[in-house]
Amino acid sequence: MVEYIPLIILIGLALFLGLLLTNLSALAGPLRPNRIKYSPYESGMDPVGTARDRFSVKFYLVAMFFILFDIELVFMYPWATQYKQLNEMGPFGFIEMLVFVVILFVGFIYLLKKGGLKWD
Repeated sequence: MVEYIPLIILIGLALFLGLLLTNLSALAGPLRPNRIKYSPYESGMDPVGTARDRFSVKFYLVAMFFILFDIELVFMYPWATQYKQLNEMGPFGFIEMLVFVVILFVGFIYLLKKGGLKWD
């Protein structure tokens, strides 16, 4: 249990510092409320419609595909950093990542063939 004391101190310090800085900026910062700051959009554009309008299903599909492929690419970083060590054991590490990339590429081709990225 003694080994975890530095970790507990670090977590406690991070929580304390995060709460302190968040509240300190709210207390010390200037408060100049106006109508524009409290409008739903700060881009200067007037909102069109209500906030309860429905989005197209295509929007959510593209978002899910982006997250899927983004997460898949994150799995390549550990492989890239450990490539030399994996290469010392033979071609197993390279072949394993090659299979992963081929499966990823087949999924992307399937997505294109199904029209998942078309905004009709």
